[in-house]
Amino acid sequence: GSKGGRPPFDPVLMFKILVIQTLNNLSDARTEYLINDRLSFMRFLSLGLSDRVPDAKTIRLFRERLTQAGAIERLFDRFNATLRDASYLPMSGQILDATLVAAPKQRNTNGEKADLRAGDIPEAWRDKPAKLSHKDRQARWTL
Repeated sequence: GSKGGRPPFDPVLMFKILVIQTLNNLSDARTEYLINDRLSFMRFLSLGLSDRVPDAKTIRLFRERLTQAGAIERLFDRFNATLRDASYLPMSGQILDATLVAAPKQRNTNGEKADLRAGDIPEAWRDKPAKLSHKDRQARWTL
């Protein structure tokens, strides 16, 4: 008879999650979030929008079980060898989220701008710590 509870996730799905996690240097919680957030991850995992996604604890427990069994290194070695045989070069990367925050315009005089470009603190700011704390002396442009 069944012990009850939810059915387990497919081991192939769980290994694919570990591949995503390894290639993108993600934590368990971030992996769970990104699987729910990115259609590309869902497509790689063959998941639909309404399918269940393993939570961070499930991912961690699966990785720990593979590690305890001594199978995780062999699995990834075999996976990397398969990629190399297909002429793919497995590389890891990172997903970065850049957020630009609006900052107030600095109304600096030409003399202050020249001092900042030279790497100096303008004379008028040296004895005013409050003013100095509100000035960004490194950022001069964004892209």
